[in-house]
Amino acid sequence: MSTAKTKLDTGLVRELAAILREADLGEVEIEHDGLRIRVSKPAAPVMQNAVMAAPVAAAPAAAAVAAPAAAGAPAAPAVSDNAIKSPMVGTVYLSPEPGAKQFFNIGDKVKKGDTLMLVEAMKTFNPVEADRAGTLTALYVTDSQPVEFGEPLALIE
Repeated sequence: MSTAKTKLDTGLVRELAAILREADLGEVEIEHDGLRIRVSKPAAPVMQNAVMAAPVAAAPAAAAVAAPAAAGAPAAPAVSDNAIKSPMVGTVYLSPEPGAKQFFNIGDKVKKGDTLMLVEAMKTFNPVEADRAGTLTALYVTDSQPVEFGEPLALIE
């Protein structure tokens, strides 16, 4: 057993840690020839969510200041269950390509299934669709902003 410990390739552990960071995973585990290696970061996701709670709560106030046309959008709906939330960690884009018109603006009518924005994760652009028809009453994010899983993005009423 002690020979297995001396043959442990620390480079492999570093590679697994890099994969963990790049893929934004909480844990990576491999098993090969009876050797099992698990690399995890259990405290990081908890800390990120705890740290992100304050900016999420502050985001509606910033959105209301940045978009006075929203008639002073209330801060409470940002944390309500009615908000469209980010399906993943990534970067949000409000238009289909740089320099193009935004998919939707505050006050626009949307239909269920309309693409509201894109979340780019690992070089893949994922559409965030309206889960119901209504009026887009708030955008809690700005173009090219990093977002966390479950972070409120928009509100449709």
